[in-house]
Amino acid sequence: MERITGHPPSSDLMFHGIYNGRQSHTSDIDGVLQRAYNSGIEKIIITGGNLTDSREALQQVAADERLYATVGCHPTRCLEFEQQQPGSSGEGYFQDLLSLITSNPGKVVAVGECGLDYDRLQFCPKEVQVKYFERQLLLAEKTRLPLFLHCRNSFGDFMGIMKRNRAAFNGGVMHSFDGTLEEAREAVNFGLYIGLNGCSLKSAQNLDVVKSIPIGSMLLETDAPWCEIRPSHASASLVSTHFPCRNRDKWEPGMSVKGRNEPRNILQVLEVVASLKGMDQGDLAEQVYKNTCTLFRWTL
Repeated sequence: MERITGHPPSSDLMFHGIYNGRQSHTSDIDGVLQRAYNSGIEKIIITGGNLTDSREALQQVAADERLYATVGCHPTRCLEFEQQQPGSSGEGYFQDLLSLITSNPGKVVAVGECGLDYDRLQFCPKEVQVKYFERQLLLAEKTRLPLFLHCRNSFGDFMGIMKRNRAAFNGGVMHSFDGTLEEAREAVNFGLYIGLNGCSLKSAQNLDVVKSIPIGSMLLETDAPWCEIRPSHASASLVSTHFPCRNRDKWEPGMSVKGRNEPRNILQVLEVVASLKGMDQGDLAEQVYKNTCTLFRWTL
């Protein structure tokens, strides 16, 4: 089980060979997906980062039964609720998100990516993030979908909002988790899953936290094209599988791009977490797959 998270690959320019506004190679999204499927990945969730992303994600997933989507607005982009109709309360944007969900049953598996990000307040003020995080919890309540959640340097406010809106909660995952042991325990006790990727495995402290997370509360992800396990990460020595790659200017069809994460690299996350937990990789993969199917309501 794997998720492509962040901007969907259909719109993320890196998957079309464009980096910092410059074309380095031809589009290779089809190759990225095929490499994932060849590696044994059965399902991929493309995350909606805003209304436009969500629409584009749903266009892509319609053509492939192995692809699914989330619908929502990332905290750093929540000003869009009010920019769509200046002077409004964001109701039009909210209704557009709701319509995308209700008109795509079975393909939309969660509300999000939504939450709080106090590390990047330059993109969206705190009070706007809080307002529209709570508003998106109403989406989850109306649709009874689980939540795909973002939390950066905001855990106290984040959990306060979740607890105030308990009636809206129908399961969820804190994706790309990099918090403390105490935060992980509180999230798990609330009923959240913990999503782990390369950003969850940077430091020795991160690895200690991962060791303590119950496997029944774990999901694994990549957040491609971001959050790869880098050589400087504390987890790098626990990775045993390395895929051939090239610098983007020397890329060849069938190759990964150095510095650009992709779904098949979830195997590296599995290797690290299995090592930290002292588990067989197959046993861990089976448990995490069950967790993922439970959260997103897929039949095993």
